[in-house]
Amino acid sequence: MQYRKLGTTGLDVSEIGFGGEWMDGTAEQAMAVVRACQEAGVNILDCWMPDPTRRSNLGDALRELDSRGQWIIQGHLGSTWQDGQYVRTRDLDAVKPAFEDLLQRFHTDYMDLGMIHYVDKVEEFEQIVADSPFIEYLRELRACGTVRHVGLSTHNPEVAKLACRHPEIEMILFSVNPAFDMMPASEDLDDYFGEKGEQSALDGITPERAELYALAEQTGTGITVMKGYMGGRLFDPAQSPFGVALTPVQCIHYALTRPAVASIMVGFSTPDHVAEAISYEGASAEERDYATVLAGAPRHAYMGQCTYCGHCAPCPKGIDIPTVNKFYDLAVMQDEVPDSLREHYRALDVRADACIACHACEGRCPFGVKVADKMAQAAGLFGC
Repeated sequence: MQYRKLGTTGLDVSEIGFGGEWMDGTAEQAMAVVRACQEAGVNILDCWMPDPTRRSNLGDALRELDSRGQWIIQGHLGSTWQDGQYVRTRDLDAVKPAFEDLLQRFHTDYMDLGMIHYVDKVEEFEQIVADSPFIEYLRELRACGTVRHVGLSTHNPEVAKLACRHPEIEMILFSVNPAFDMMPASEDLDDYFGEKGEQSALDGITPERAELYALAEQTGTGITVMKGYMGGRLFDPAQSPFGVALTPVQCIHYALTRPAVASIMVGFSTPDHVAEAISYEGASAEERDYATVLAGAPRHAYMGQCTYCGHCAPCPKGIDIPTVNKFYDLAVMQDEVPDSLREHYRALDVRADACIACHACEGRCPFGVKVADKMAQAAGLFGC
């Protein structure tokens, strides 16, 4: 395992990290994954998930292995669990107990990286850092050592650039993959590959993101990567916005070759997933080469595609939107809906047909997914 400095934090992080979002199995499965990570030298974990089960499973595994001190944990402030659902909030009446719960379930009295959770709007960023109660609470945690370094998670390069310029924010968790970088957030590719995007066409990256990476490098703001696989879509030519498939090794290499990137948070739910990602360390130059694959690939906009991130929550009817979308996407890739998948869908507490098309979730989606339409399509496909 190779290690990199995380900006100016002084922390040495494994270039392949553990994104805990997908670790939703049993305590035994969590233990197996954590053990595999440690044996491979993985030492950084991102935990934004607010649900108690995943927090406890991961925290208990670290305690049983007596390894809390070996891990650098990104713990998020503003990701809360309310009435059985994820709710992103800045309300301290919810933020404080959620963060205290995170500490308790991880059997620790500190988080290495206290993450300002999911800020995608410039206005919201400005409100938070303008001496808001939220930022004051984070400053208090930082002053007493409960949070050792301050970070922020975002999908928006404009917000990320503001974070890089902010003196209190030391690192960012940012979505990086070839599709997000090379394909602008627009269905009209002429906007970026015509006169307006001449430089981005030469660089293979949109100007906003090129500016971000350069600024992060300049300011010493470390980057850890989320969405490196684009929710697994990059592995399937039918689902990839490029029309060609990439491998996990190619996706990892792409992320790790961006300026200021220290680590890519890979979602693991089995030890095999860990081994697949760790194979990057021994991969040949040919196995890491993503440029050749992308050079002749047809280009398509990625907007409107769910990456199952969960930021659409909470649903007023309690629908687990990412899971419904995941089941739907898996189903439409088959000639017929597999019985097992249909049963998994039917086992959901609340199914897609409960959608009231309020569209509240769509305003929270970073990628412009038409969620209400997807729920209607899922209900039609699965028959309920």
